This record gives sequence, C-alpha cells and structure tokens, in this order.
Amino acid sequence: MSEQSVNEAVSFGEKLASSQVFTDLFRDGMALVEETAAYLDGPGRQESKRLPRAGALAYATESMRLTTRLMQLASWLLLHRAVKEGEMSLAQANKEKAKVKLSGGEHNDEQTIILLPERLRILVQRSKALQKAVRRLDATMHAAPVRVTCNNPVERQLGLLRAAFEHE
Repeated sequence: MSEQSVNEAVSFGEKLASSQVFTDLFRDGMALVEETAAYLDGPGRQESKRLPRAGALAYATESMRLTTRLMQLASWLLLHRAVKEGEMSLAQANKEKAKVKLSGGEHNDEQTIILLPERLRILVQRSKALQKAVRRLDATMHAAPVRVTCNNPVERQLGLLRAAFEHE
C-alpha cells in the first residue's frame, strides 16, 4: 500500500448514483409525479368541487404542498440522474442541490388531513415516503468520504522514516 493510497478518501456517492437503488427510486418518484399531476388535473379537481368550504381550503393547501414537495424531489432525482449518466459530477450536483429543499418539517394537522379525499391523502403519504427515501439516499451519497487507514506496521514505519529524513 503506497503512502498516497493511505491518504485517499473512498467515496461511494458516484457508485450509489449509478446503483439499482437509485434507478428504482427515480422510476418510482417520476411515476408518482405523473400520477399526482393526472389526479390533480382530473378526478381531484372534480372531487375538490364537491367538498365543503373547509375541505376545499384544506384541499388547496395540501395539493399545493404536495406539488411543491414533488417538484423538489423531481429536481433532486433529475440532478442525480445527470450524475448517473455522466453529465455532471457528484460535486457539481452537490452544489446544485443546495437549491433543492428536501426538508420534511411541514406542519401536519390531522384535523385538516381527514377533510381531504382519500386518494389525495394517499398521494400525500406516498410523497412523504418518497421524500424520506430521497433524504436518506442524499445523506448517504453526499456523506464525507471515508478515509482509508493503513493497518500494516511496516508501512507505518516506512512512513515515519520518510518523514524523519525529509526534514533534514
């Protein structure tokens, strides 16, 4: 093991962006975006018209939150697909992802949620599950690289000798 390899960091982010885990997450995430758009533009619009005033307000609020959440998740997924396809580096994606908000700190009011049509509640739950999975993958992909350490005592001694003679 050379001295150079002792100080190199091992990054799994690039490999994770090319993994089947990411591919599955990308597929599921983009399918959820499409399914949600179709629902909100079609059956959801009709369902919202039949809701009482409080339900209609809850529907408008939650559908806006849902749309925003999914747009942020789609942005993250598309950024990392670009990494997978070699269009950008993980470091570039890391800089760009600063514009994407993956936070999960939204206020949930159970009294409001129960006013929503069942299909919208399910889409909200699925989007939050996707958000949780993306946040977990993001933390793994962009974690600080792991340092490789040298466990060979001879290599360590050679390194100490080199260091001692370089100062003379």
